[in-house]
Amino acid sequence: MEWAYTVAGLVVGFIVGVTGMGGGALMTPLLILLFNISPAMAIGTDLLFASITKSGGIWVHGHRGNVDWKIVRLLCMGSLPAAALVVLLLQQYSGGSAGDMKKVLTTSLGIALLLTAPAILFKGRLLHIAQSSLNLQRFVHWRTPATIFAGAVVGALVTLSSVGAGVLGTMTLFFLYPYLPSVRVVGTDIAHAVPLTAVAGLGHLSLGHVDLTLLGSLLLGSLPGIYLGSHLSSKIPERVLRPILGSVLLLFGAKFTFS
Repeated sequence: MEWAYTVAGLVVGFIVGVTGMGGGALMTPLLILLFNISPAMAIGTDLLFASITKSGGIWVHGHRGNVDWKIVRLLCMGSLPAAALVVLLLQQYSGGSAGDMKKVLTTSLGIALLLTAPAILFKGRLLHIAQSSLNLQRFVHWRTPATIFAGAVVGALVTLSSVGAGVLGTMTLFFLYPYLPSVRVVGTDIAHAVPLTAVAGLGHLSLGHVDLTLLGSLLLGSLPGIYLGSHLSSKIPERVLRPILGSVLLLFGAKFTFS
């Protein structure tokens, strides 16, 4: 079965390499629906998977000056405590019904996917709205607390679902900092996503929600997949792949939320 996990990692990694963001949201739904892995184990394993695969991005973007570390600190002020709090709540919840725990996690996953899918489908339109929102300057004094609050919301959602650190984090930054260059938004989001997914993933590991063998198999496929997808991204029209990805995530989100 390990080879099948490696193939799944290869496919998801390839999509991540081509699209740049959003493809990673496929991993947890695939683990649950295709491999019948429990939601808790899929989410916990995917969190550490995301932390490891994104860690190289910090070095690259940081070296190129594409990370706004002040914004990263503000986001972490909200997201890391929120992630730790959610882990503590899950620990308390673990003594209850397994069915209740599963319902909380699958519903959270569904909501995260339903929020992520439109951000992928309407990325261009949302970016245009964000970058043309000149009236946001009137709220500049609220930007710091808003960033911390946004970090807390993303942190809680990511810990419960493993989804959102990339797409939702990026879109949040585009709206809060509309004049920040796109490359710095992406670099800043990656620099925030790594510690967030690491804290959340280690929290799930402490709860026994991480399969290290599965993690290794996914990494074995995903790293070459990301490399291959990145090099072929110019040959594969994003305008074709992105609507397909968004639609698939929308269907997954509806299934997990309403089933």
